[in-house]
Amino acid sequence: MVIKQYNNGAEVTSLCLGAFLLASTGLLDGKECSTHWFSVDEFRQMFPQVTITDGSIITEADRLYSSGGASSYWNVLLNLVEKYTGREMAIRISKFFALEIDRKSQSPFIMFNGQKKHEDEPIKKAQEFIEENLTDKISIEDLATRFAIGRRHFIRRFKKATNNTPAEYIQRVKIEAAKKHLENTRKNVNEVMYDVGYTDVKTFRTVFKKITGLSPIDYKHRYNRDADVR
Repeated sequence: MVIKQYNNGAEVTSLCLGAFLLASTGLLDGKECSTHWFSVDEFRQMFPQVTITDGSIITEADRLYSSGGASSYWNVLLNLVEKYTGREMAIRISKFFALEIDRKSQSPFIMFNGQKKHEDEPIKKAQEFIEENLTDKISIEDLATRFAIGRRHFIRRFKKATNNTPAEYIQRVKIEAAKKHLENTRKNVNEVMYDVGYTDVKTFRTVFKKITGLSPIDYKHRYNRDADVR
């Protein structure tokens, strides 16, 4: 039925985990798609022929729309309103319903748990080592040597197993720990930075914003009600 309606000219939208149903029709093959951040890895395994866009709120491809997160349907609706009636009407509706317009990313909501649903045991051990030593400066060479794998081969295996390079994984582990500190403690940004193994403020803030979409201070303002942000 979905394929028939699409072939008749309909525009098709999936909401949150509905991307799995839409992908199962084959309509998304070779195209980009969004879904809830929690299910990205599972989606990627089930539908390797579809390009999942990590963290996107809305994806549009040839009259096919997908969204990430259950409440993101509002963003899809605003997007369609703007497409068919114009920007002014979309802004009016966003104000009327108290909606944030132009929200593009799920990044502030993503909780990184590490991607361990794979069978490469040395890589799992490398992941665990990174997570247990997040305050240390860990190089790819150190990891490759520790687990007796050639550097290039280690990087390829790590990327295949986790969908992150080792360097990206180290960053994400450190930033996830920083998020927890900012959510649950009264430590300032510099204190949190040192707690997770960063020594350069600019680098820490740049990486934090790249991963979460927010600066460390903005993140703390949003998620730690009682904190004295400095």
